[in-house]
Amino acid sequence: MPRVGQPGLPAAVLWDMDGTLVDTEPYWIAAEHELVAAHGGEWSDELAHRLVGNALDVSAQVIIDLTGIRLSVPEVIDGLLHRVIEQVEVSVPWRPGARELLEELVGLGVPNVLVTMSWRNLAETVVRRLPGGSFAHLVTGDAVTRGKPHPEPYLLAARLVGADPADCVAIEDSPTGVASATAAGVPTIAIPHIVPVPETPGAVTLPTLSGLTAADLRAVATGVSRVGSSVSGP
Repeated sequence: MPRVGQPGLPAAVLWDMDGTLVDTEPYWIAAEHELVAAHGGEWSDELAHRLVGNALDVSAQVIIDLTGIRLSVPEVIDGLLHRVIEQVEVSVPWRPGARELLEELVGLGVPNVLVTMSWRNLAETVVRRLPGGSFAHLVTGDAVTRGKPHPEPYLLAARLVGADPADCVAIEDSPTGVASATAAGVPTIAIPHIVPVPETPGAVTLPTLSGLTAADLRAVATGVSRVGSSVSGP
């Protein structure tokens, strides 16, 4: 079993959840449409895309401000979470290559931490669909003072496994998440999904996690290709 920080492997892999590990962004967008319509407001996919990767309290306030619905921030969060959890309990749409990479990392003894702006009840609903011990820790939006794009979530994740952020690798799908991880000093792999991710110092963009192995992660995240011409970045 590799030690934390063993050469060639990350000290830990820090995973975003929505849009990275699981394809739940369509669930969130549908939940936003339903909630806003139920309270007499109007919503669009374009507006929903602005919220991708945000802390839930930030997104809830944006929904209230843009639609004028008469709900509090906690009421919006509760309504969205309830609907998304319902959908996850029916089906967990894993992102391509994510489960395979996660399983390989677990088998090698590399710690994985889930770093999500979703609340813990949704994160636990997803993690229960995985083998026990897949994630060493969960860092959730209701457990941090400042959510993404602030570096706090990723700094906390690295601290929980006793690792230097620079020795970890983050996997993200949104500009907000990439900003958070790179601000924390974590080499980052961006897998854009619902929204594009601009070039960001400290991050490398890939089209998919499919075919990516544990041995690739450090090299790819620091901009040295080990998976061919699919790697792009600053």
